[in-house]
Amino acid sequence: MNWSFWLPLLVLASSLVTGLAIFPLPARRSNLRNTLNMCGASIKVVLVAVIAWGTVHGIDYETRLPLLPDYDLVLAVEPVSLLFASLSAVLWFFTTIYAIGYLRDSPNLSRFFGFFSLCVTAAVGVSLAGNLLTFVVFYELLTLTTYPLVVHRGTPEAVSAGRTYLVYTLVGGTLLLLAALWLYAIAGPVDFVSGGVLTHHAEGRPWELRALFLLLIAGLGVKAALVPLHGWLPRAMIAPAPVSALLHAVAVVKAGAFGIMRVIFDVFGVRLSSELGMSGALTVLAATTIILGSLMALLQDDLKRRLAYSTVSQLSYILLGIAMLGPLGTIGGLVHLVHQGLMKITLFFAAGNLSETLEVHRVSEMDGVARRMPLTMAAFTLAALGMIGLPPVAGFVSKWYLGLGALEQGAGWILWVLVASSLLNAGYFLPIIYRAWFRAPQRSVAPVHDRLEASWLLILPTMATAFMALAAGMFANASLSPLTLARQIVTEMYR
Repeated sequence: MNWSFWLPLLVLASSLVTGLAIFPLPARRSNLRNTLNMCGASIKVVLVAVIAWGTVHGIDYETRLPLLPDYDLVLAVEPVSLLFASLSAVLWFFTTIYAIGYLRDSPNLSRFFGFFSLCVTAAVGVSLAGNLLTFVVFYELLTLTTYPLVVHRGTPEAVSAGRTYLVYTLVGGTLLLLAALWLYAIAGPVDFVSGGVLTHHAEGRPWELRALFLLLIAGLGVKAALVPLHGWLPRAMIAPAPVSALLHAVAVVKAGAFGIMRVIFDVFGVRLSSELGMSGALTVLAATTIILGSLMALLQDDLKRRLAYSTVSQLSYILLGIAMLGPLGTIGGLVHLVHQGLMKITLFFAAGNLSETLEVHRVSEMDGVARRMPLTMAAFTLAALGMIGLPPVAGFVSKWYLGLGALEQGAGWILWVLVASSLLNAGYFLPIIYRAWFRAPQRSVAPVHDRLEASWLLILPTMATAFMALAAGMFANASLSPLTLARQIVTEMYR
């Protein structure tokens, strides 16, 4: 068997088959549903690990399937796609455990977990896409499979939020499709190639390519939550905590950021992006989003909405690093793709624990909650300090390299953006930590000595992802760390 052909397909199938098998299960078959969920998530982690091992040992993995005349559906494993696919697989595993515990008494669980698995299939498809057509197909599938998760509760608020989500993302998807057709007219089938496929088609059409670049960024910027295209994200927080965690850590928002990275490095290329002057505009837009997202987070009392606006801000660190078009800044942006996922999923897990156990939904209700839920708040505190950029948590590594990238490019104003954003991060995270640990409880939140503070299905994923965020910072120079992989990717990009 040609494993280099089949393994990328099997990675997709591990969640696709799981989702299709779960849909018809009756509600009473919870044990079978949970078993299928965990088997699918575990198999995906194992398959991605096998591909990672093979890639390290020089094996090239690619699947090509005829889809349209002169255009194949291509799944290709490159270091950058492996980075995103690994993040998706690992975080899906922990989110599956969390969702089983969080939603155990919720109705329509077969429908929820069916779409949950299809959502991850689409996210992994985005990460492994080897050409623009494949990317667009899975990018649109991601929209369709996440909508049922956003409206899962079925309340008027959830339906309204889902409608807003669809309007934003379908408009963005339409713009992306138009850009893809325009690209096809210029360059034919667009395979993702390091250095950019448009390098040989740029002569005499700078304004056309600038317009195309703007169209691509507009289409992808919706899911990347760039200001002013971010409005859907805070409203989508009506979704259950496992959905929020998945949306913010790996699925929808990361697909947008990952797509913009593909546009800059594999469609236009570093040299052409610089010559057209569009990277500078993207740098300014990312910096603006970082500051405005943080300012809006400061104004939110609802905990999940504060975290949502934090995502708007933090996600643009990835775009800021990429748009600098320098090796060090790109390392910072790429490694933040992973680090932000680990820290943000921990924060949403913790918020879900507080909601599920204590019915705490607002920052103003969090006085003394650490006495009742010390493990949850320890994980939250660790992730929040990482978001601020304090060592030794992973967020410090990201901001360090972004700062180095700014110096490398002679863009001192970016350093001021990083400093200002870190102060704003502290402004909306430190009051939460202070309330939880140092204020007297507003109501009875006595510590629990005879049992876990919540179900182990909620505590285990929260503590595991917090530990991973800490380990990614403390062991940043280890051979298998996200930083090491980001360095290797950037070395290939800029050689």
